[in-house]
Amino acid sequence: MTKIMVVDDESHIRELVRLYLEDEGFEIVEKANGVDALEYAENNPLDLVILDIMMPKIDGWRLCKELRELGDIPILMITSKGEAQDKIKGFKLGTDDYLVKPFDPIELVLRVRALLKRYRISISNVIKLGELELDRKTYHVVYQDGRRETIPMKEFELLYKLGSYTGQLFTRDNLIEQIWGMDYEGDERTVDVHIKRLRERFAEFESDFKIVTIRGLGYRLEVSGN
Repeated sequence: MTKIMVVDDESHIRELVRLYLEDEGFEIVEKANGVDALEYAENNPLDLVILDIMMPKIDGWRLCKELRELGDIPILMITSKGEAQDKIKGFKLGTDDYLVKPFDPIELVLRVRALLKRYRISISNVIKLGELELDRKTYHVVYQDGRRETIPMKEFELLYKLGSYTGQLFTRDNLIEQIWGMDYEGDERTVDVHIKRLRERFAEFESDFKIVTIRGLGYRLEVSGN
């Protein structure tokens, strides 16, 4: 699933953006300041960032510059600062688009979709792993012969997460937080158990993809040819 981080110290703005983008099928991460946002971006894969300019700790100008140094990720600024010089500064620091508050949430959604398309980031709820398709709308695993199978929810979410970012290393803590949630009271062995079940369940498709253990770090999914 396409993951978008929304960074704004105004909770009602974050909620508004989250509600509209979740309704479009996006996964949303909320951060209230630039420090927390930068730390998250340094340790987790993201497909797009929406950020405000006027924030505590690290403002949007600096955050935009720091994010751009991390990699080529789409950035959309939303701000009450609509003067031409502010827009120019934002573009010089690396933002891809600029939206002035108050904004129409529908316009925001359209701009997000346009940015993802420009960066060729898939916004589909279906991913392919060789002869398998994972459909997140129905939580079905679809086989090449047309068979559809429902697997336990956490197994599906885990495989979908790894398969959405092939080659990307996820630590056990990353996976616990993203699949089970920050309030989960179990331990990281839960991840190992679910990985073992997925390997056994899809052993016949090892020539298409495999989940690789990076000793001492975590897991990543590799597809044939990568």
